[in-house]
Order: sequence, then structure tokens, then C-alpha cells
Amino acid sequence: MAAPKPGNRPANPQFSSGPCAKRPGWSIDALKGALTGRSHRSKPGKAKLEQVINLSKEILGIPADYRLGIVPASDTGAVEMALWSLLGARGVDMLAWESFGKDWVTDVVKQLKLDARSLTAGYGKLPDLSTVDFSRDVVFTWNGTTSGVRVANGDWIPADREGLTICDATSAAFAMDLPWDKLDVVTWSWQKVLGGEAAHGMLALSPRAVERLLSYTPAWPMPKIFRMASNGKLSEGIFKGETINTPSMIAVEDALDGLNWAKSVGGLEGLIGRSEANLKAVADWVAKTDWVDFLAETADSRSCTSICLKIVDPWATEQPAEAQAEIAKKLTSLLEKEGVALDAGSYRDAPPGIRIWGGATVENADIVALLPWLDWAYATVKAG
Repeated sequence: MAAPKPGNRPANPQFSSGPCAKRPGWSIDALKGALTGRSHRSKPGKAKLEQVINLSKEILGIPADYRLGIVPASDTGAVEMALWSLLGARGVDMLAWESFGKDWVTDVVKQLKLDARSLTAGYGKLPDLSTVDFSRDVVFTWNGTTSGVRVANGDWIPADREGLTICDATSAAFAMDLPWDKLDVVTWSWQKVLGGEAAHGMLALSPRAVERLLSYTPAWPMPKIFRMASNGKLSEGIFKGETINTPSMIAVEDALDGLNWAKSVGGLEGLIGRSEANLKAVADWVAKTDWVDFLAETADSRSCTSICLKIVDPWATEQPAEAQAEIAKKLTSLLEKEGVALDAGSYRDAPPGIRIWGGATVENADIVALLPWLDWAYATVKAG
């Protein structure tokens, strides 16, 4: 007998981990002020770009002496700019516990061919952070978007470190409390926590990172799109709205809309509260549900944005790997067919399961409404 369908549905079924749900109440009318048909180098164009930078610094609490710029190619572009521009002056410890962290390891080890140590962990775990050598540069993700595993805080990073800390914070910025004094480079993109449009990245540099840029020249050729300094001088324009390449002014308008919405819900504290409430709703459900668990192995490492779940029912786990993947695929396909959860499958390289975006633009009521549908979908798949 088929399981009865829940009576309540999420008002917004968009739980994708990127691009993520737009802010509540968003419509295309939010883009009416976009500076279309104008140069981004015009006075009003640069003013809008600088406004994105200034609002981001204000909401995130970025120190006044940090530079923040808009860069091409999303978070990936921002991370690559940092890796290619800053690394090589000393050895580097590469931390990886999910897909994107592993990509940065590949770049540093196979492309840049640097003196690198790889400290890795499987999905659901963190590397042993006590073994990180801060006399070297350190590259890590704050929150593993594909694993749902985050570092709990920055206590493991010493204030008197010798090397730079380069942090990919794409699914953490605006939803988690980043300790700026422990981070020398921080990157993120517009399409995550604030639900912006894709292809634009943000790059924050501490004074220590700027000093490295000015005092160190990499041994390899530097493409124009990565260059942040010239003749021993910082390209200050990048951090004042003079972007390296042409940005979409429609996407810029959308970013401003998201930032102004963020201020309206209480700034960073409000954004964090919304995301943590979404995680709590899922955690309360998981605690009373026997067929599912978090992929993250410890409570303090559970992401409040990319919430990754695994199926633990012996009926599923005792089947061959291909069958387990098919179960997860059928489950998420049912959710999409019913229109209650779109793009909620785990990342292609991650263990099969469910990934629910719980960032600040997702309403808690929609998370709560979704959970009974997960039970229904699993029961339906299991019943055959």
C-alpha cells in the first residue's frame, strides 16, 4: 500500500546548493535599476560596483584594512587568483575533505607543482587540524559544500602564524561567523547564501596577504585575469570597483538587492540565525528518524547551509553500491516530480544521499514542510 502524501508543501521548493534560492519575495522587478547598456567603467557603473564591495564589508564585519574586490569566474576564479598569485614563497599545507578542496590540491600539486602537504579526510570527516603546520601557507574550505562538513571555529589557527591562511568560504560567507583575524585570504561567490546570480566572485585580502603580493613574484607566467599587482604596486582599482573584466550589471543589481535584504533581516546575525534555524529543524527531524543521518560525523561539524544526509537503513546500506545510488536517485526524483524539492540530490562525487540547502534565503517553514516529504519519498522507494 502506498504511503499517504503529506498535506503541506513547501511554498518554495528550491533547495539547490548553487545557484541557490533567491531571497524571499524576490521578483524580476528587483532588477529595474540595473545599469544596462552602460559601461561598468562609467562613474555610475563604478559606483554600483563599489557599493557591492562596501555593503559586503559592512555586513560581514570585514576589518577596515582588508581589501575586498569583485573578480571573474565565481568563487573558483577568486580561489585560483589567490593560489596562483600568492603561493610558492614557502611550503603549503592543503586541507581537503570534499570535492572542491580536492580540486585545489590538484591545482597546487599537479599544475603549480609546489612543495605541498595534502591533509585529507573522507566525506563526513575533517582532517586532523592539530597537524597543520602554520609555518607554511595553508589552504582550506571553511564549509565543504559537497560534504556538509565545516570547521567549527578558527581556534585551531594561531594568531602568530608565519604563513598565510587562504580560505574558500563560498558556502560559509553570510551564514557563518568567520574570524577575520585568522584569515588572510577569503573567497566566496554571489550565488550562494544571498541567492545572487552566478559568474562573479569576491576576494578579500588581509594586510599580510597584500604584503606577500608586493614582496613576492611567482616563478610562473601570470595571466592578465589573475594579476593583482604590477611593478611592486597593488592594483588598488580592483578593490574600488574597477574590475579586471566586464561584469554583468544586471547581476550587480541583483547582488545589491540581496545585500540590502540582508541588512533588513538583521545583517550577519540575522542571516546566521536563519541558517542555523534551518539546520536545527533538520537535526530535530533526523534525531527521530531511523532511516537517515547526517553525512557529517560530529554535530559541531554539521553545515547550516549545505545540509548533507545519508541513508542508514540496513535495507539500503546492505545493497550493492550501485543499488544504493539508485535508491537515492529515485528518492530525489520523486521529490522533484511532486514539486516539493528541486535539485536536492547529493553532489556527483559525494556519497549518494540528499543535499538540502539551508542558507539564509530559504524560509524555515519550507524546510519544515519538506521533511515529511522525505519520509514519504523514502517509504515509497522502499515499498517498490
